[in-house]
Amino acid sequence: MLTPEGLRGVIPAIPTPFTADARAVDEDALRRVVRHVVDGGVHGIMTTGGTGEFPHLSRKERSRVTEIVAAEAAGAVPVYAGTAACSTWEAVALMEDAADAGADAAILTPPFYFRIPDPELYRHFEDVAGAGILPVVVYNNPLYTGNPLSPALVASLMEVDGVVGLKQSEDDLGQLVEALRLSEGSGCSLLTGIDSQFYAALSVGARGIYSTAAAIVPAEMVRLWDLVQAGDHAGALAQHRRLQPLNRFLEYDPGYVSPTKEALTMMGLDCGPVRRPLPDFPEAERPALREALALLGVLSEKVPA
Repeated sequence: MLTPEGLRGVIPAIPTPFTADARAVDEDALRRVVRHVVDGGVHGIMTTGGTGEFPHLSRKERSRVTEIVAAEAAGAVPVYAGTAACSTWEAVALMEDAADAGADAAILTPPFYFRIPDPELYRHFEDVAGAGILPVVVYNNPLYTGNPLSPALVASLMEVDGVVGLKQSEDDLGQLVEALRLSEGSGCSLLTGIDSQFYAALSVGARGIYSTAAAIVPAEMVRLWDLVQAGDHAGALAQHRRLQPLNRFLEYDPGYVSPTKEALTMMGLDCGPVRRPLPDFPEAERPALREALALLGVLSEKVPA
């Protein structure tokens, strides 16, 4: 059973590879992505999140993706399955699927589409965690859900039985700082979900990151983590600045999924297209993305410019 103490470090949010026509999950490519991040030294894997295109996956596909990831990881690192849903009952059902598929924890946003008052948001997570199926990570992503979790509400949720931590994808770093202050003593692990905040978040007390960049360059993200753990803040800051040219492709625009897949393809790990209606990666941006990867020394010699 995953505990808050085990929720730390660099946890890549991996994409879901598709076949060329995007009609099916490319299971072999998914296994290659899992091996790529595990070999990079990560501390966990998040699957079927936003980077994994969960809104465009069927329930059966979400379960199958988690099953493959858990089997390929083979216990090397914890697997966090995205179980976000608009209704509480569906979130619980998805968590049951994730547990059956071998996940170690569930990570879920607040419900989306309808605006939900804070008391009902609290009850949603309380009911899901109270089902006792898997440890729950609260995922605050207000831009996409339309239901922000204030630092005070986050602190209350960190006291709920069965909740082990937070993924904070909020562009205002001050919100994470305040959530950390208010949650002190809860025992839960609060992590950022924004690559461009990684070093800053660690500096103010976050215990790690759920990272899109780590799906692409896991070893480089783990290096930043290791430098901070060793107390080498000058080195960590320099590493963060090396990563920033890549990080800027991976922020809030919905197009962040396509640069993830494009970058992996440039590195020789073809993940196929995104599913419609997500946009393809713009051709005009390819040179800048290649340059960002070249600066990190991760381009495959087999892939033509």
